[in-house]
Amino acid sequence: MEVKMYKSNYDKRPVVQVKGYEDEIFTGYEEISQEILRKISTDGKSKTVVTIECYPGVNKEEVLTAFIKKLNPELLIDADDYSFDGNTITNMIQRELTDDRVFGVLSCRTMDEFFDETLVDKARQKIERIKTGVVLVYGTGASIIDTGDILVYADLARWEIQLRYRRKEIANWKMDNYDEDLLKKYKRGFFVEWRVADRLKKKLYKDVDYILDTNKSNSPKMITKKAFTAGLEETVNGPFRVVPYFDKGVWGGQWMKEVCDLDKSSENFAWCFDCVPEENSLYLKYGDTIVETPSINVVFFYPHQLLGEKVHSRFGTEFPIRVDMLDTMGGQNLSLQVHPLTEYIQEKFGMHYTQDESYYMLDAKENANVYLGVQKNVDKEALINDLKEAEKGNITFPDEKYVNKFGAKKHDHFLIPAGTIHCSGNDCMVLEISATPYIFTFKLWDWERLGLDGKPRPVHINHGEQVIQWDRDTDWVKNNLINRVEPVDEGNGWRQERTGLHEREFIETRRYWFSEKVSLNTEGGVNVLNLVEGREAIVESPENRFQPFVVHYAETFIVPASVGAYTIKPYGESEGKELGIMKIYVR
Repeated sequence: MEVKMYKSNYDKRPVVQVKGYEDEIFTGYEEISQEILRKISTDGKSKTVVTIECYPGVNKEEVLTAFIKKLNPELLIDADDYSFDGNTITNMIQRELTDDRVFGVLSCRTMDEFFDETLVDKARQKIERIKTGVVLVYGTGASIIDTGDILVYADLARWEIQLRYRRKEIANWKMDNYDEDLLKKYKRGFFVEWRVADRLKKKLYKDVDYILDTNKSNSPKMITKKAFTAGLEETVNGPFRVVPYFDKGVWGGQWMKEVCDLDKSSENFAWCFDCVPEENSLYLKYGDTIVETPSINVVFFYPHQLLGEKVHSRFGTEFPIRVDMLDTMGGQNLSLQVHPLTEYIQEKFGMHYTQDESYYMLDAKENANVYLGVQKNVDKEALINDLKEAEKGNITFPDEKYVNKFGAKKHDHFLIPAGTIHCSGNDCMVLEISATPYIFTFKLWDWERLGLDGKPRPVHINHGEQVIQWDRDTDWVKNNLINRVEPVDEGNGWRQERTGLHEREFIETRRYWFSEKVSLNTEGGVNVLNLVEGREAIVESPENRFQPFVVHYAETFIVPASVGAYTIKPYGESEGKELGIMKIYVR
């Protein structure tokens, strides 16, 4: 695509419209406090315990200040006073944290393990002694002390948490590490805090009265459990998009600035995370008010409808498909890397499955390339030795001596099962289709670059050398991983092709070319799609089960398993033209 003079129609703020609950949304702390007071008055009790459970990263002082003014509590309980101190917690979770800058081990702990039982008993005795008025219990783990007569869950999306880490606005839970290495702060959240908090969130959901959106500082929105549930139910009954977020990087390009209508003054944009429900947000719109919630909540609370029975039985409350965009147009190569084999990620990091993936080329300039697999008859000891020497700065790694380099053009599809050395070269626009454990990338060589923080980007040759599959050489890659396109079916104005993935990967991809309406079906499992060619298309239900849904070029969207049959056809300016869409699902 020629991006110059391109008029973007990419929707950066997609919403799910929810009707009939406009009176159950409260904006600003004044209105929110009044609603809590109304709820207290209708309970008719002489004493009311109000509990505000906070996801790690929520600004509890902001929340507290607002509620104290209006509720005038007889007793105030800060959950942090009853949990262990940061050093004690660090010692408890040292095995999960490890000494690595990036990788830890997924924690199986629960929130109550981090609270002193003796102190919690004392807090409960304090609450018991209060006979009239309001008791306010707040903070991360507040519900461990008392779930309250009124339970408010203050939530926060993980991307916003990461931005607050970067701005040094927050530290990790119970820590004072505002200035610590960003990767280490993220690691503690990813491997421990978020896992623990999510377990508690899922357990509390049945008891929650209100959800508090704290994603924008001093601009809160609170929603009743009933309205929130209606929003999630609306989401899983039709196609939807999570809210994409964009980030710059040392290798970032210029393509997304035009196609996705991004800040032209930014040096570059490297990533677009447009289907990573673990970290993306979901916008629920009630009337004119938008409530932001972590999109993983849909997976947690409606896994059967969203994922389908077979996918849910296999992955639990995890969303197994990840789709993002990598922009190196006018930028640089990605890092040379490899992903762990399944047995390695299970044994070393506690993950159930690994990051198999693929590169679908949304666009590419002339002479664009992808690095994939090792050269025929490669000397593996020499390759690893040269990587280690390059890491020390003694040599420049001779990449083409060891790694294959293949030309790449628009709509090529490169399959990358775990264990395969790979990276995209510059001047590529990659739609990365992968399994979800996206943090597990073993960088092998990073072209002598520093990260945006001025530090060397972490390289993990010690892990990489244990998972590289040396038999994936030039011939094997050509025969197994590049453009494995097979015709599947065709009809009036459409045709379907299988483009992958490799048999070691659990994800299947089907590409549809269509100038007329084409019929699809979730077949009982979640579908993820991206419009890879054409300006816009419309998704409809043959049974009118959901409102028509318009999708634009390069947008990724989700069709829940519960939808069943749906159709796609060219729309608006694209009518009469041939479009292309990639359908992604679990085999």
